[in-house]
Amino acid sequence: MTTPRRALGFWALLALVVGNMIGSGIYLLPASLAPLGWNQMIGWLVSITGALALGFVFARLGAKLPLAGGPYAYANAAFGPLAGYATAWSYWVMSWVGNGAVAVAVVSALDHLFPRIGQTAGLPAVLAVACVWVVTLVNIRGVQAAGRLQEVTVVLKLLPLMLLVGLAAWMLLSGAPRAPDPGVAITGDHVAAAVGLTFWGFLGLEAGTVPADKVEDAARNVPRATMAGVLLVGLVYLLISGAFALYVPVGAAAASPAPIADFLGLHFGPAVANLVALCAAISAFGTLNGWVLVQAEMPWAMARGGVFPAWFGVENAGGSPVRSHLVSSGLLSAVTLLNYQKGTAELFQFIASVSLAAGLLTYLMSALAALRLHPQDRLLALAAVIAAGFTVWAEYGLGGEAMAWGALLIAAGLPLYWAVRSEAAS
Repeated sequence: MTTPRRALGFWALLALVVGNMIGSGIYLLPASLAPLGWNQMIGWLVSITGALALGFVFARLGAKLPLAGGPYAYANAAFGPLAGYATAWSYWVMSWVGNGAVAVAVVSALDHLFPRIGQTAGLPAVLAVACVWVVTLVNIRGVQAAGRLQEVTVVLKLLPLMLLVGLAAWMLLSGAPRAPDPGVAITGDHVAAAVGLTFWGFLGLEAGTVPADKVEDAARNVPRATMAGVLLVGLVYLLISGAFALYVPVGAAAASPAPIADFLGLHFGPAVANLVALCAAISAFGTLNGWVLVQAEMPWAMARGGVFPAWFGVENAGGSPVRSHLVSSGLLSAVTLLNYQKGTAELFQFIASVSLAAGLLTYLMSALAALRLHPQDRLLALAAVIAAGFTVWAEYGLGGEAMAWGALLIAAGLPLYWAVRSEAAS
């Protein structure tokens, strides 16, 4: 077995973590959260707390176990191959299913600039698939190429978000009129619904642990990049959500297909709105790049661990799991093309909910693995308990339909596990 060349330094790893979290979600979530009123702010605070707890769990485990596969490696070490497989499978499903939503978000942002895209039947799905294969080819070239692309896109995606935060701060200091109170009651169910949506914005917080075997000084850089990334992203999300709650009426926010572009365009003109739409497309494209990197690492790690067909464990000369890339992106393309008839907003929300419902098992198992592997580490144990409780509540907030689809997708992977184990035993 060859030893992988460590190619990701701290800044590339931080860009991967931040880039995987800040993507399509923050550009679309203000519209989805608007009907919940001020419950969205509580939801963000709860999600930030849960994400920090999960981030600490992944940071500490990443330092103690700098192994390929991240969550898969932790669950496998704590509970054995079946638990490791179920964790990895759920994460893999979350990755490639969720990437369908991210790819659609790239095209949706471009549609703001080129309206004929949305007016041509089937074209959005074709363009989304084209984006998938562009970033897949970049990743097949090797992890260094993917890391360089991520460093560029993460800077571009932050610019419009910082502009919006600055505008909101100026409006607050200048005494600008505020939006009317939406009059939505603050209840446990409303907050749970908000958490179910807001946590989508933190998916990817564990991204630095997945390619840990390819990170320079992983024991130091994985924890630093993970915690710094969660804190930075959480602050950005909270400020943006607060800006919308204060200055955008609920009806206007909920009806907007591009709420951040519309917010800035209202104050700076249509040229800025178009520029923000372009940045939104770049943001989603960068997120797609990061998640394509991650979606291929997981089956590669499972194959090396003996719980997935060995065919997936083959690398090319650049150290990239090319077969894993091809299969993952092929499945992603199929999901996108089979749903070409749906509107972009409807498709995004459905796929995001289903992928999160499947993927939350990954976060729960990682928290439980921390309790099992390092019970003597009291700070880690406290973070793991908070993280486990948070994931259960977030799952509840997604609703019954999303949970049913998530459970079905996870169960679909069990026959493959038993087939691989039976072949290995024979």
